[in-house]
Amino acid sequence: MKRGEIYRIRERLPERGDKAGFYVIVSRNFIAGHGKISTVIGAPLYSEVAGLSTEVVVGREDGLPKLCAIRCDSLTLLQKRKLTQFVGTLSVRKMAELQRALRYALDLDT
Repeated sequence: MKRGEIYRIRERLPERGDKAGFYVIVSRNFIAGHGKISTVIGAPLYSEVAGLSTEVVVGREDGLPKLCAIRCDSLTLLQKRKLTQFVGTLSVRKMAELQRALRYALDLDT
């Protein structure tokens, strides 16, 4: 597991309106790939693209069934064991967009 990978969680989650969903890993690679650490931080994907500065638009070219948005304002702690359905990995360009959206969402200096 590494930063920028997209996974689908089949389990229905209360924070997602009791629906399953897609997440992109935003934890650093040390955490994501460490076998003794059981959680990672993920950013959820939503089918509605709101046009926010904290979103990254992704779609079929990223392995997803349709156009959607990674929402960096809604970061969440995820159990690695629930991330069983690998979907794809963000391109270098999308990773740069994710970095920008995370900086904006977390109000970090550029």
